[in-house]
Amino acid sequence: MSDHGNSGIDTSVPPSGTGCLECGETGSWWVHLRRCTECGHVGCCDDSLNTHASKHAEATGHPIIRSFEPGEAWFWNYRTQTFTNGPELAPPLAHPVDQTVPGPAERVPDDWREQLAARR
Repeated sequence: MSDHGNSGIDTSVPPSGTGCLECGETGSWWVHLRRCTECGHVGCCDDSLNTHASKHAEATGHPIIRSFEPGEAWFWNYRTQTFTNGPELAPPLAHPVDQTVPGPAERVPDDWREQLAARR
């Protein structure tokens, strides 16, 4: 655990992969990706159908995520529902830049926007 002052951040753990772990297991797709700063779990964002990043935080008590999108370096604390600061994490810091958003391309349905709208 780092001495950064934010419990729930381990700077030594790498991400679990380049896509949402659970969506990969079920054959689903995601909009954006979030990385747990405690265990490295990569899950889909709350704008995705399955909201696996939030579900992971709730199930494990791991409070802090970092965006896993290229060019984004923000952290979010689920306990306080606020953006927070965080240290440099173990690489990679984002999914590959050639990976589609939403993704993965081969699993994103043509009506993905309608599917997201219908769940709101």
